[in-house]
Amino acid sequence: MSESNELENYLDNHYIHRSNWLRAAVLGANDGILSTASIAIGVAAASEFREPIVLATLAGLVAGALSMAAGEYVSVSSQTDVEKADIEREKEELKETPELELKRLAQIYEDRGLKKETAITVAKELTAHDALGAHVRDELGINDISAANPLQAAFASGPRSP
Repeated sequence: MSESNELENYLDNHYIHRSNWLRAAVLGANDGILSTASIAIGVAAASEFREPIVLATLAGLVAGALSMAAGEYVSVSSQTDVEKADIEREKEELKETPELELKRLAQIYEDRGLKKETAITVAKELTAHDALGAHVRDELGINDISAANPLQAAFASGPRSP
């Protein structure tokens, strides 16, 4: 195995890569347990027959799963829209004021602990390689790990509800 593949496999083992869908799954499961149990208890208290309890519980389960999936999808889609708008704004700023953007990026690195000269060198090298990528990652804080995925969030939240 090459050193590059070994490093890639090592980085893929971190839990943070799964945190977005895990958060949605935990929220969906917790909500599903509480709401479904509440429906079952409420109907059981009002009826002495088993069939209405089972039917109401199943209906609540399906409705809750669909509701959680739709809500998570809309929520994450909104987040994605905001991220896309910020990326477009950053593109414009890079076109209109590249010197200011370079200074802003260098200041971010300096604030993280690099010496001023080193921060400027790093900012120049990253800008030469991929200016937008550097600003999206380091100025906006958007990366592959934190990027929103509406379908993944909806699937993790909805169908996993008990």
